Amino acid sequence: MLISAEYAITVNGTEVWLQGEGDEVILMLHGWPDTRALWDGTVAALQDRATCARLTLPGFETGPSATSLDDMCRLLRQIVDRISPHKPVTLMLHDWGCIFGYEFAMRHPDRVARVVAVDVGDHNSGALLRSWSAKEKLSVMGYQVWLALAWKLGGRIGTRMTRAMARWLRCPAVPERITHKMNYPYAMQWFGTAGGFKGAAQIQLPMPLLFVYGERKPFMFHSAKWLEKVAASPGCAVQGLPCGHWVMISRPEAFHERVRSWLWGQE
Repeated sequence: MLISAEYAITVNGTEVWLQGEGDEVILMLHGWPDTRALWDGTVAALQDRATCARLTLPGFETGPSATSLDDMCRLLRQIVDRISPHKPVTLMLHDWGCIFGYEFAMRHPDRVARVVAVDVGDHNSGALLRSWSAKEKLSVMGYQVWLALAWKLGGRIGTRMTRAMARWLRCPAVPERITHKMNYPYAMQWFGTAGGFKGAAQIQLPMPLLFVYGERKPFMFHSAKWLEKVAASPGCAVQGLPCGHWVMISRPEAFHERVRSWLWGQE
């Protein structure tokens, strides 16, 4: 496969890396505790048909200590207008990237043609909360509050706490690149840092959605009700794969085949 050159632009202090030759632009957003490197394999798999754009979320390595939901949506609008000024983009989202990306898509539906979301669905719905058992609720609260506290503590102890949790959760990210800085979305969730997520809308995307999720996890990040609704919506699709949270790492061939099929049909 021909690998096209990668180059970077800077938008409001954030580096955005682009690679690929296709007319369609896919903007990829990662989550915790990852960087733009999460999408290396996906870029290689899609760059023959699309221009793939990716960034490391502000604050995860450099930049402000926390970025509010409003500021993140403003940044994403600036990026989209820069990389695809005349056509809406496709969003590819994972983990916290889903939460920020969903909100952006609902606020700016004219700038998003379709969405590929991985493993996080109706994160703020009552249906999801009701679907978790008491044990699952405690598990979610336990790891998330731990990471929120690690962000608050900061420094070496915060980073040690973060890396310990990443090991326990079997995160595929390079351990040496994981720091407490990556935890601020958890502080937003639990402590209301940078305004929190109380202003986030319920997830009702007005554009087509492909939702891919790992089937082998202690708990799901979507409700069965939401999954059924997506599957029944025109132009949308769902796909479960036999793996955990990092679908694109654990099952890359199946993930990329499903994404290509949904985006461009049988090739």
